[in-house]
Amino acid sequence: MMNDYDNSHKDLYRSRDGMVLGVCKGVADYLDFNVFALRFILVVVTIMTGFALPLIGYFVAGIVMKPEPIVPFRHDMDREFYQSYTTSRPLAIQRLRQTYDALDRRIQRIESIVTSKDFDWDSRMRE
Repeated sequence: MMNDYDNSHKDLYRSRDGMVLGVCKGVADYLDFNVFALRFILVVVTIMTGFALPLIGYFVAGIVMKPEPIVPFRHDMDREFYQSYTTSRPLAIQRLRQTYDALDRRIQRIESIVTSKDFDWDSRMRE
């Protein structure tokens, strides 16, 4: 089965299995860089600059960056929904509600057909 989603497409996310907030691992994955080297650079810069600025930047990045999706995207539609969910939860809930309502209407139509007298008569005639 072909996917609409191109696996080479990457976005910047906080990693869910990082050490503190997952910022270094997320940036390292995004840049295809060694996570240990990035952490080492961050520690050296933090020590050399007096701790405050790099640590504040790290925690701000941890708050601003979206967490990495639990399940990889299979389609661009999945990516679009995740982006809408992480930016606007009410919009994502509205989209889910619309999808649910459409499915509910389809199920009701199927139930009305299956429970009608004509369906029962047709199924008996086929036997």
